[in-house]
Amino acid sequence: MSSVDTRQIPRDSLFLLANVQLEGDTQPRRVKVRNLSARGMMAEGDVRAKRGLLVSVELRNVGWVEGSVAWVQDNRFGIAFSDEIDAKRVRLPVSGSSDDHAPRYTRTPMQVFNPPSPDKLRKI
Repeated sequence: MSSVDTRQIPRDSLFLLANVQLEGDTQPRRVKVRNLSARGMMAEGDVRAKRGLLVSVELRNVGWVEGSVAWVQDNRFGIAFSDEIDAKRVRLPVSGSSDDHAPRYTRTPMQVFNPPSPDKLRKI
């Protein structure tokens, strides 16, 4: 991370869950996102984060974002993103997708319910 002071960058205070995968870990861990800006975020959770460690964060409506741990205090830590994101997209409702491979919770009820075609119905 550069030595530029980013504490005055506007950030949204919010509460949502995200997945964080630390460099060297095989599985992502769930954390609470406490605030978010275009260049970084504060997360809270039972994660062994160390300053300078590379991380990937999965944010809803944005996807996986690369970054590094900027600071650690107790069970909270800051992540500086490698590239800026559109932080307002994270607040938007999860968009429905017709992709059958998308997680069930991201699809609308009609996308989850897939009735059989009429020619496959059994006659009684």
